[in-house]
Amino acid sequence: MKVHDHQLQVPGLRMTKQRKEVYRALMENQDHPSASELFDQMQDTESPMSLATVYNCLEAFVEHGAVKQVNIDREPSRYCQNSTPHAHFHEQETGTIHDINFKPGTSLSDILDLPEGTEISNLEITLKGKLPQ
Repeated sequence: MKVHDHQLQVPGLRMTKQRKEVYRALMENQDHPSASELFDQMQDTESPMSLATVYNCLEAFVEHGAVKQVNIDREPSRYCQNSTPHAHFHEQETGTIHDINFKPGTSLSDILDLPEGTEISNLEITLKGKLPQ
């Protein structure tokens, strides 16, 4: 998926050249890459940068809510550019992480017994298993 410069904006965050390049690489990679994978991918571009810079950029995006950090067991953190509420499915045989959308009209209160008045500020649901062939 080709990402255009006007799509590389994060509200409240100054987008430096490095941040734009990391954000572009993340937006064009739908596979929940780790920082190391993004770093490796960016070494083939006109703007190679250090692994520390990639981590710093990702940390800023997470802090500003532009991407989600996905942590599965003791594996390296992965990063998800999907900003809509969703769950992750970790396919254990391949290690692949898939976004799983909620059915339209479904509310968390339909499946969780939350105390009345609860306000959710962050949602992390990870399922593990095997997908059908």
